[in-house]
Amino acid sequence: MKKEIATFGAGCFWHVEYAFSRVKGVLSTTVGYMGGDEKKYLNPTYKEVCSDRTGHAEVVQVEFDPSKVSYGGLLQVFWNNHNPTTLNRQGFDIGTQYRSVIFYHSQQQKKAAEKSRKEVQVTYKKKIVTEIVPAGKFFKAEEHHQKYFQKHGKVC
Repeated sequence: MKKEIATFGAGCFWHVEYAFSRVKGVLSTTVGYMGGDEKKYLNPTYKEVCSDRTGHAEVVQVEFDPSKVSYGGLLQVFWNNHNPTTLNRQGFDIGTQYRSVIFYHSQQQKKAAEKSRKEVQVTYKKKIVTEIVPAGKFFKAEEHHQKYFQKHGKVC
C-alpha cells in the first residue's frame, strides 16, 4: 500500500484532527507544530507555541492512502472545516499559531493546493489568506493533545 503525508493548519488542531480522522482512506492523524523557527525551538511545547513567539502553527499531519482518498479530497476537508479568510484566527482562537496554512510535501501537492485555493476563492467575498508553503520539520504535540476529542468524549 502506498502512503502519503499531508499537513494542514486551520485553527485549533483538536478540531482539525477530528475532521480528518473521520475521512475514509486516512490511515492516521497526528497533531503538532510546523512552520516556526526550527533552530531556536528544537522541540517546541504547546506553551511556547501559544506564546506567539515561535512562529509555529498548530497543525495536523495526515497519513493517507491515495488509492482511497485523494489529496484533492483532503483539501476539500480542509476548506470545509475552517474560515480561510480570517488572518491568524479561527473563532475565539487568536494568534499566528491558528493561521490557515497548507504545508506541501511535493510540487504536486503545491499545485493542487494553489488550484484549490483559487477555486474556493469564488465562494468567498473576502480574500482567502491561507498560506501555501513548503513543509518543514514536524514536531509532534504532547500526548494529551493527541485524539483530544475522542479521549474526552467531545464531538464537533
